Amino acid sequence: MERTQVAVIGAGPAGLLLGRMLELAGVDAVVLEHRSRAHVEGRIRAGMLEHRTARLLEELGLDERMRRKAAVHHGFEMRFDRKRFQIPMAELTGGCTAVMYSQQEIVTDAIAARVASGLPLEFDVGDVRLDGVDTDGPTVRYRAADGSERVLACDFIAGCDGFHGVSRSSIPDGVLTAYRHDYPFAWLGVLADVSPSTFELVYACHERGFALHSMRSSDVSRFYLQVAPDEDLGAWSDERIWAELRLRLGTDDGWTLAEGAVTQKSITAMRSFVVEPMQYGRLFLAGDAAHIVPPTAAKGLNLAAADVRLLADALCTWYESGDRSALDAYSDDALRGVWRAQQFSRSMTALLHHDPASPMEWRLQHAELQHVCTSEAAMKDFCENYVGLPPAGRIHRSTPLPDTKAIP
Repeated sequence: MERTQVAVIGAGPAGLLLGRMLELAGVDAVVLEHRSRAHVEGRIRAGMLEHRTARLLEELGLDERMRRKAAVHHGFEMRFDRKRFQIPMAELTGGCTAVMYSQQEIVTDAIAARVASGLPLEFDVGDVRLDGVDTDGPTVRYRAADGSERVLACDFIAGCDGFHGVSRSSIPDGVLTAYRHDYPFAWLGVLADVSPSTFELVYACHERGFALHSMRSSDVSRFYLQVAPDEDLGAWSDERIWAELRLRLGTDDGWTLAEGAVTQKSITAMRSFVVEPMQYGRLFLAGDAAHIVPPTAAKGLNLAAADVRLLADALCTWYESGDRSALDAYSDDALRGVWRAQQFSRSMTALLHHDPASPMEWRLQHAELQHVCTSEAAMKDFCENYVGLPPAGRIHRSTPLPDTKAIP
């Protein structure tokens, strides 16, 4: 049997950022991941970082590559009726920006930092089982990558292993209340080798459906199209994709869409999901293990970062003083931000996606879009929700920040 203070299940953004915060506070943690390192670092995921999330990476010393590679946006565009509306986000929110830095880049940075620190991070683990989570001595049983059977004793378990992980399913039936909403449409995601046609995100509402123009780098663009949930991916040729993007993103002021080679296509279902509470005994859920948001407002990664910031603060406070009030309040504190983000994500989704079966809704959408894009008060309220709530939970630091320049 091995021993640590906190067992972190999952080496996605939530688990790795939590591990980093615990490291800086001098709290021992073991991070376990059932996939390989190559899979985790190569899994393509979108990444629009709220102002607070980008600042968190700076506080954790994980910002060196982000500062070199990321694009910083001070606003974004809304388009409808072939008109363009510039939303000055930073101006309306006291300087808050959005940072375009994809999830796999954050994961790569955090893994490199943990490896450089020589701290426990195990990949390719299997048969993970959480025992005694409602006692003072929980354990994690698992099969290591070398095939050996391990037992990890700990004080707390952080379930950061996503929607399909073992953490949430380890809580007994009847403890959690689940809330779920499935949307009547999905997103066709497209990655293309072409320079972005715009320097900021473009959200377009069209009678044929929603479209989004984003970017990955100076020569790679990302696009999304609203499609049916049961859409056949094979029916979308490159020619059809570009034709639909030209139509939905088109304007009357001469703007043109740059086109290039499509390198990736996928269809993502859209749903909202929340479980309450986000804790049971010594097991705490964070990120996708506790909640899923539709991708429209890009809240998923940012909510995960907010969760683990709160959780790290609560755990470090307990180790420093024995005060467990923040641990007891973790679920309630986290859920306030989760439900606010769910509400905004759902309202933004309804604002921009078209239901052809409801002409009434189409006219109401137009009225709301006109209001958001022309009223400074409405625009400011929208932007304040878009950039996220102020961060809760302080960063504990018992050792100097490691020298990240040495991290490959």
